Amino acid sequence: MTEQYHDGTQQPRSHQIVKAATAATAGGSLLVLSGLTLAGTVIALTLATPLLVIFSPVLVPAAITIFLLSSGFLASGGFGVAAVSVLSWIYRYVTGKHPPGADQLDQARTKLATKAREMKDKAEQFGQQHTTGSQAY
Repeated sequence: MTEQYHDGTQQPRSHQIVKAATAATAGGSLLVLSGLTLAGTVIALTLATPLLVIFSPVLVPAAITIFLLSSGFLASGGFGVAAVSVLSWIYRYVTGKHPPGADQLDQARTKLATKAREMKDKAEQFGQQHTTGSQAY
């Protein structure tokens, strides 16, 4: 049985055998490496368990402290990067450059200004109606 290349020509049987042998060798090697890794993990866990049990009153609070410190520093750095990027965007927007999203901001500002004018007009009309209505009494 012969396989076809992408261009439609036939592949010789020797190429198929070489491919299969290479795949079997690579797969077998990875399977052996996986087994060795599993065995090493089990041995290391067996040796480390008594030490973890003995030192757990110290290790657990230390691990919690390290986690809290590292997450605090990461959050602080993330907020700092976000603040710098926002300030940079605002600076570019104010100085007349055209940062991404400026068009959407301008459209939103225009819509808000239009709605604010409409509400002001409605409030004035409402006030005039009630002022003239209360004078009639």
